[in-house]
Amino acid sequence: MKVLRRVAWWSAGAITLALLALLVAYWTSSNTCSDRKTAAQGNQMKAIVYCDYGSPDVLKVEDIEKPAPGDDQVLVRVRAASVNPLDWHYMRGTPYFMRLGAGLRKPKVTRLGVDFAGTVEAVGRNVNRFKPGDEVFGGRTGAFAQYVLVREDRAVALKPANLTFEQAASVGVAAITALQGLRDKGQIQPGQKVLINGASGGVGTFAVQIAKSFGADVTGVCSTRNVDMVRSIGADHVIDYTKEDFTKSTERYDLILDNVGNHSLLESRRVLNPKGKYIMVGGPAGRWIDPLPRAISALVLSRFVSQDIRLFLADLNQADLNILRDLMQAGKVTPVIDRRYRLSEIPEAIRYLEQGHARGKVVITLE
Repeated sequence: MKVLRRVAWWSAGAITLALLALLVAYWTSSNTCSDRKTAAQGNQMKAIVYCDYGSPDVLKVEDIEKPAPGDDQVLVRVRAASVNPLDWHYMRGTPYFMRLGAGLRKPKVTRLGVDFAGTVEAVGRNVNRFKPGDEVFGGRTGAFAQYVLVREDRAVALKPANLTFEQAASVGVAAITALQGLRDKGQIQPGQKVLINGASGGVGTFAVQIAKSFGADVTGVCSTRNVDMVRSIGADHVIDYTKEDFTKSTERYDLILDNVGNHSLLESRRVLNPKGKYIMVGGPAGRWIDPLPRAISALVLSRFVSQDIRLFLADLNQADLNILRDLMQAGKVTPVIDRRYRLSEIPEAIRYLEQGHARGKVVITLE
């Protein structure tokens, strides 16, 4: 009994110390906003900056220092960018568990935006793949700005000649998520029956077209107002979720790419073939730890059923941007753009995206 009491005492002490450490880390966490100096005249650029978590009202357009490329970096003049759910999650700091990496009380990184397209303005002395004047697209934190720096070997590629800057800027996170979810995690094969839940959104509109390029028979799930659009981008079948619940259908699928997460895992696996794959790339996020419970449930459930059920996070990389460029150059994939906003209107753009009804991508244009 004495041993048990000592163990309990030490455990309680360790937990108390951990909580105290977390509390201290929370109240002492900060960012560089208070230390930022005004850039010299002629070396400024406009960028979206946020110093605190919160609603879109925390986003401000500020004049900050224009970056210069290092030896292996490319400086891009941004002509267009696009908004992703990732942006408003970082802006709000939710789910709260993500703050363990992003900053407990205040965001560590005070810049937003990932997807961009633009023109190379300058390159470092070791850069060989790009030159000034090249039109490029890709992904880099801080894309909501007039300029962005990206390493030559990271997520940047030559823009398809048949795409506008706005179209190219909409590719990044959404298209790579669709490609990797279908190809790498879903192991999509020609002739398979594939269902895209949330087929009218950013990831969904790319997923429908990419799945078709692999030779799949594609079913898209969307609302009534988006049925014609989803059919126009290549879906063989379209389910209007306001009229029909796909989880109660007699149809069976080899692969489900779920961008919504509005059905339980048990409901969704009901319409999977015995060896089918269910890939989650999104879903409703709460304030605290979502989507961790769903991911854990998927991991546990997969051990007891014949289907493959998993959560998926994309990895932005140059190789896949080049694959997407080839698909778009060949006319097999065309970005779908819903609305366009200016840099100063990014708070309104994020408010619109948060409503969850965007058709395709929401784009930011820069002069």
